[in-house]
Amino acid sequence: MKVRVLGCSGAIAKDCRTTSFLIDDNILVDAGTGVGDLTLDEMRKIDHVFLTHSHLDHIAALPLMLDAVSSLRNSPVQIHALPATIDALRTHIFNNVVWPDFGSIPSADKPFVRFCPLQTSEQRTVAGVLIEALPAVHTVPAVGYAIQGSSGWWVFSGDTERNPAFWNRVNQLPVVMLVIETAFSNRESALARRSLHLSPHTLLMELQSCEQQDCQVYITHTKPAETEVILREIRSLLATNLLSTGSSSEASVNIGWLQAGQEFAI
Repeated sequence: MKVRVLGCSGAIAKDCRTTSFLIDDNILVDAGTGVGDLTLDEMRKIDHVFLTHSHLDHIAALPLMLDAVSSLRNSPVQIHALPATIDALRTHIFNNVVWPDFGSIPSADKPFVRFCPLQTSEQRTVAGVLIEALPAVHTVPAVGYAIQGSSGWWVFSGDTERNPAFWNRVNQLPVVMLVIETAFSNRESALARRSLHLSPHTLLMELQSCEQQDCQVYITHTKPAETEVILREIRSLLATNLLSTGSSSEASVNIGWLQAGQEFAI
């Protein structure tokens, strides 16, 4: 399975794209501004979009992408998301005010997009790929995702604060790569708690619950103005040995920093 990072920033700036990952050639996880770097032919091949939640940085490119490719496709793009996320899209985006209702045009029988509600903990196989919705703790209903590759599972936390239920499930899977958000620096920790995001201190507290052996961890969703500060703070905490992972002494976590344009084989 190929994972291509289209966007991994918490906001926009030069060379910063918001969250989106392309799985193989036809599955999108979130639809942030990074989708705009795909060619028209690459967008046309996307059959499934799995959304973590309804916030703009995770859905911004979705209506524009659908507009770009709908006339080039013979089947609707399937949007997989929590019912609350789908309701938000229908109410606030595809409402014939902000954007046309692509769920009913060109006709109700043959729409450009089809909404596919899913529930937390549900597993769904699309295009031969097994995907599971993981619990997330955020200001709106949200999930993360675990996707099974040939060498193990790729796991994405989505936007979340501290989340024991997430680790209860993740620790049952053979995870080879974990992408986890850290939106704010420690100096913005109060804002992180209020907006239900992680900061370096709470990130490392969360990783203490990780029982994976030799799991590669990548940080995502840093705010552009905070990225360098966040990286320094994580390095400082690691240098002072404040990370102790898992219940097994053999467990180890390697932390890297995700960048748009990276590709991984899972």
